[in-house]
Amino acid sequence: MHVTLPDGKQLDLQAGATALDVARALGPRLAQDALAALVNGELMDLMTPLPEGAQVRLITKKNPGDAAPVFRHSLGHVLSQAVGEFYQRKGYLREAVKRGVGPAIENGFYQDFDLPEPLKEEDLPEIEAIMREIIGRGLDIVRQDVGKAAALKHFSYDPYKVELIQELPENEPVTFYAQGDYVDLCRGPHFPNTGKLPGAFKLMSTSGAYWRGNEKNPILQRVYGVAFATQKELDEYLTRLEEAKRRDHRKLGRELELFLIDPLVGKGLPLWLPNGTVLREELTRFLREQQFQRDYQGVVTPNIGNLDLFRTSGHYPYYSDSQFEPLSVDEEQYMLKPMNCPFHIRIYASKPRSYRDLPVRLAEFGTVYRYEMSGELNGLTRVRGFTQDDAHIFARPDQLKKEFLDVLDLTVLVLKTFGMNDVRFRVGVRDPASDKYVGDPAQWEVAERQIIEAVEEVGLPYTVEPGDAAFYGPKLDFVVKDVLGREWQLGTIQVDYNLPERFDLTYTGEDGQEHRPVMIHRAPFGSLERFVGILIEHYGGDFPFWLAPRQIMLIPIADRHNAYAQTLANEFKAAGLRAEVDDSNNRMNAKVRNAELHKIPVMLIVGDQEEARREVSVRERTPEGHKERKGVDFTALLAELQERYRTRA
Repeated sequence: MHVTLPDGKQLDLQAGATALDVARALGPRLAQDALAALVNGELMDLMTPLPEGAQVRLITKKNPGDAAPVFRHSLGHVLSQAVGEFYQRKGYLREAVKRGVGPAIENGFYQDFDLPEPLKEEDLPEIEAIMREIIGRGLDIVRQDVGKAAALKHFSYDPYKVELIQELPENEPVTFYAQGDYVDLCRGPHFPNTGKLPGAFKLMSTSGAYWRGNEKNPILQRVYGVAFATQKELDEYLTRLEEAKRRDHRKLGRELELFLIDPLVGKGLPLWLPNGTVLREELTRFLREQQFQRDYQGVVTPNIGNLDLFRTSGHYPYYSDSQFEPLSVDEEQYMLKPMNCPFHIRIYASKPRSYRDLPVRLAEFGTVYRYEMSGELNGLTRVRGFTQDDAHIFARPDQLKKEFLDVLDLTVLVLKTFGMNDVRFRVGVRDPASDKYVGDPAQWEVAERQIIEAVEEVGLPYTVEPGDAAFYGPKLDFVVKDVLGREWQLGTIQVDYNLPERFDLTYTGEDGQEHRPVMIHRAPFGSLERFVGILIEHYGGDFPFWLAPRQIMLIPIADRHNAYAQTLANEFKAAGLRAEVDDSNNRMNAKVRNAELHKIPVMLIVGDQEEARREVSVRERTPEGHKERKGVDFTALLAELQERYRTRA
């Protein structure tokens, strides 16, 4: 067999050769330094046979970060071995520890266990120490091909491995990876030796996880770890993690009294408190203004609908696993709505439409309900009831591109308004091999091409993700990176030729004949709940002035200044600004500290001198730190803050 190197040189090797054989052919030093390889663009370990004609680039200890998924996977095996040794030291047999899956994930790895007694968080440092022992032993990691019967015999004590092995094809070898006396079922890839693994790792936490993600299966204990090529990268990651904890929207939501989730109300069903409601209303007002300028029409639809509506749309049964069970009413079946689009479709279909009427743009802040497993719920970012800034545009095919570009412009404007400028654009297209999609493949091709053409026309960088489309049409997702470098999928735009077909939507064309409109589904925020949760963490609770639920706190130096402070607060309120007076018995410094804790952006201190001159002393929270101004004319400040609020500076 032959392989090709990055410089175009070809090597002739024996059949079944590995990347390690490539390294040996190039020299003993390279064979010593090699860690993994890129084979035809995909990561592979040094032990796996290469395909004929493969393009091979070796990854060495000079650039170990290029092989991060490989060393993270290997560290998962080291964790698994360490947990086994931990329980053996406690007197348990090797077979007492049973294992689920253990993949590499972003920034690290995890392993699922069925254990004779639960691990505690305080056990993690001891297990981490055992992991470092295993790395220090310099164990070769060896790939083994075994028959299915032998594999089942080896893991006869472990029902999880047996289940996985039984699902493998009969005529294919089963791959094991062994390091010392630890052997696991695995496809790889792995580093060649535990001694070559980086020491920049840390075990972080444990949690429960259903076997194979199915709530009907046993709950296993999952141990998470993080790992990087260098200690510097690990330290930076841990620092970001601490900052993320400080910005956690669940913590800040309580402290700033934005929202709560009450167990008596139900899991995943947030209650918006007065401060959070202000935040919500500012967001909806902002988007409604933009929609008004773009000729959207507001509609309101109910929270439940007839099951036949969702059968026609295809949401039931296609998404039945993520929907609440139907309920019976007067011998009919109804369902909590998982989507707003079928309702908007029926509004469009409620009267005849002419080509002159199109496009029809229907918008709604509509609350929908999805069933999420309890273990996946997370504050505002993963809930069971949420409000979408939903709109559906019904357009003629010749109008589609213009409408798509306008929605694209709107969504980019929304993200920029909130300082979310680090955005990547992801085009989700159908996977032709999947049966989850409905409609004519030719229409899918047209829709996918139109999205890509629109994105290219405005010069946006994008990636194409097969299999990431909605069941009825391709989409463009906006993936935003926040201040901590985390990515969030926020807004989405979807092109849909299928639902107009399923609901037999028409308009009368210029030729007097009936024609089929095309739909655009769009949601710049996506979900208000999720968007607010991300905003809280993005800003760390320090919202810009226009968005802050509590904008202005007037702080009288003494009780005799309370009346003056209240007069100013009333003038702020008359101008549409949110102002309040701290007339508590606390000293001035304590009042300032309390306003700081509640992250109120503007604090105005008033005393004898300010009252005599109709002035205030200003203390502002800004991204650059505190900004103070003394002797500021109140009338000028009022105009300044009004302008900042009006322009959403």
